[in-house]
Order: sequence, then C-alpha cells, then structure tokens
Amino acid sequence: MGEYSKALSLYERSFEIRKIGLPPNHPDLADSYNNIGLVYDNMGEYSKALSSYERSLEINKIALSSNHPDLATSYNNIGSLYYKVGEYSKARSSFERSFEIRKIALPPNHPDLATSYNNIGFVYYNMGEYSKALSSYERSLEIRKIALPPNQPDFAQSYNNIGSVYFNMGEYSKALSSFERSLEIQKIALPPNHPDLASPYNNIGLVYDKMGEYSKALSSYERSFEIQKIALPPNHPSLATSHNNIGIVYYNMGEYSKALSSYERSLEIRKIALPPNHPDFAQSYNNIVLILRVLLNEPQRNEYSLSQVVAEAIRTILGVHRTNILIVYNHGKATISNDDTTSNL
Repeated sequence: MGEYSKALSLYERSFEIRKIGLPPNHPDLADSYNNIGLVYDNMGEYSKALSSYERSLEINKIALSSNHPDLATSYNNIGSLYYKVGEYSKARSSFERSFEIRKIALPPNHPDLATSYNNIGFVYYNMGEYSKALSSYERSLEIRKIALPPNQPDFAQSYNNIGSVYFNMGEYSKALSSFERSLEIQKIALPPNHPDLASPYNNIGLVYDKMGEYSKALSSYERSFEIQKIALPPNHPSLATSHNNIGIVYYNMGEYSKALSSYERSLEIRKIALPPNHPDFAQSYNNIVLILRVLLNEPQRNEYSLSQVVAEAIRTILGVHRTNILIVYNHGKATISNDDTTSNL
C-alpha cells in the first residue's frame, strides 16, 4: 500500500504541473487522470478510480478522434472497474464500446482485440451465460494463436477460462483437457513454485473431484497447497480454500477424521484472515456440521473416540471447553443422531 501512496503522490504532482502548463482538455491531462485512476483501482478505492477514469474519458472524447485507441483504453478500464464491483451490465457495455473502437483502429488479429474478447467473456461467464462466454473466450484464443508466440502466458489464461466454462456446463472431460493445457503452458513459462501454478492444479483437482476420481483430486489439491505454502503468508485465505478442498475430497472418500481436520484448519485460517461475517465462514461451519452428522450416525465407531472428535469440532467452532462439550454431546446424542434435517449455521 505504501508504494501505491507514493505513486499516487507522484501522479498527482505531475497532474498539478500539467494543469498549469497545458490547455484544459489536453490529452496529457487525460493520461494523468488515467494513471491516478489505475492507482486508486489497485488500492481498491473504486469510486475514486471510476471518477478518474471517467474524467480521462471525457477529455479524450474532446481531444481525440472518435475511434482513437486511447478511447478504447478508457472504456476498457471503466469496464474492468464495473466488473470488479459486480455491475456486469455496465461492464459489458464498456467492454463492447472498447471492442468496437479497437475493431476499427487496430489490425484484425491485434492482441488487444483478444483482450477485449476475453473481457467480454468474463462478463458473460459471471452472468451465467456460458455459451456466450465460451464463444468469446474461443475467439480470444484464436487471435492469440495468430498474434503471440507459443507458450506465452496469455494462452494459459485462455485455456483456463475455457476450462472454467466447460466445468460450469458440466462437461468435465473438456474442462480437464483445457485446465491441463493451461498448466502445461504455465510450467514452461514459470518457475516450479510460482504462485500462479497453484490455480491450475486446484482447478484440475476440482474436475477430478466432480468426476469421482478422488485420489487424483487429492493429489492435485495437495500440489496446489504445497505451492501456496511456499508462495503465500501462513494465514492467507487461499490456504484456507485449499484445506477446505482437501477436506471435501476426504469426505467423499469416507475418511471423515481427515476431512474434519482439514475443515478445522481451514476455519482456523479464516478466523485470522477474514472479517467475522465473511460468507466463507458459512461454508466452514456447514462442512464441519456435515461431518458431525456422519460421525454421529456411525454406531460402529468407538464411542469415546467419536465423542472426542465431535468435541474437538465443536470446540473449534464455538470455543467451548472440551469437558462441557462432552457432557452436552452425551446428553443430546440420541436427539442429534435422529435429526435428518440439513444444518445451516
């Protein structure tokens, strides 16, 4: 954050000098507003970023021809900001305006057109319009194949995005093929434990989990986790996600104690890393409760061992002393084990 503050200070000083020396709608002023907007954008101050981007666009509309590439950049930046705050209709409108300008101003296979197709695909994907997203992503990939050298990281992004669409459409074999291609490219382009490698391993794990190939899913999730452990701080939210995903695989494999341990570790990290009302807590609590329900309905398990496991899980969630939990557990066990409703905490 300190570097952003320094950058912002320098850009604002430059802007003040330009304001004195240049006419009010000079393109360099638009450039200053754009740079200030980029810093605010990276700082997460989206309303200030939007104001700067829009001021940049206003000047460019006066100073430049109607299809100048800098106008496309302004519309693209505004679209990216709307995308980040979840205003997908506005994002799509801005991205499409940027694309229309680029189609006129640039050669037909310019990489910026691939970026526009990709950004429009992002919006369609998040709006749940998967066939339109797939079409945009595939068009982006086609241009990149012509415009870029092989194994360039943008290819990995394209294959990953296409895989994400196929995954959400339930076409898991196609998703797996795309995610694996993305991983192959990133393994060539990046060092072995680069943090960007964690994502394709995680995505491959998600597909294997959906396909019921749990040992392969576990292997992929664990590889993702190992990379994150090296690359990220010890209580980063992504580590919580990895623990949670590993727990899901153990749950699906019927290894409930291991699943419980993974879910608890995920919850511990989230308690440190996230605000108290973050929606990921609901996922953690729900997963732990599901494990409890399974354990409470397995009479073949050793009773003392079972009660200890249940006590540990509830202690993790509630912070209650283990002895008090065991009393509550033994008192209410019959009622809990007969409850067939879904628990939502």
